[in-house]
Amino acid sequence: MIIGLTGGIASGKSTVSALFVREGAALVDADIIAREVMLPGHPVLAAAVQAFGERILRPDGTLDRAGLGEIVFRDPEALQTLNHLTHPAIRKEIKERMNALEQDDPQRLVIVDIPLLYESELDTLFEQIIVVYVPRRVQLARLMERSGMTLEQAEDRIAAQMDIELKRRRATYVIDNSGGLEATEHQVAALLDRLER
Repeated sequence: MIIGLTGGIASGKSTVSALFVREGAALVDADIIAREVMLPGHPVLAAAVQAFGERILRPDGTLDRAGLGEIVFRDPEALQTLNHLTHPAIRKEIKERMNALEQDDPQRLVIVDIPLLYESELDTLFEQIIVVYVPRRVQLARLMERSGMTLEQAEDRIAAQMDIELKRRRATYVIDNSGGLEATEHQVAALLDRLER
């Protein structure tokens, strides 16, 4: 069984994914794939340099993620350009990995963690979707604490994604991650029970 998993920035998707993996699920992580396509030598990074210039690279030729973030999160057109360059390669890799895992063990749960699942219109790949939810004020606080961002920077990042309340309404299942880890663990265990039945 393949299930998509998403949420908002700083909602705790990685924590929830790790809990599913701990319980035996396989994981396809779109963030990892997104990093891989931006490694030196990959054609996607080369295309991004062509679009945004050498300023997005560090002296060693690796991507300056923070620098690129500053460009695209302040300019919707630049973000659209970046998405146009990266999304097809990421989408192809996600499909290949999730299908290979399902073929390898059809009984095993495969969680596909895609932060921009709805925004990228990848929800059509899944019959069931889990949304990891926290209220916007919690997103803001966690994002500023985690990344040292200003309120304005954190709001820009959150505004670049679909509203978390809308994602919650579209979900098949919701895991509320605004409490402590124990509460989240209970919700993951309850959902696994439900899926097994």
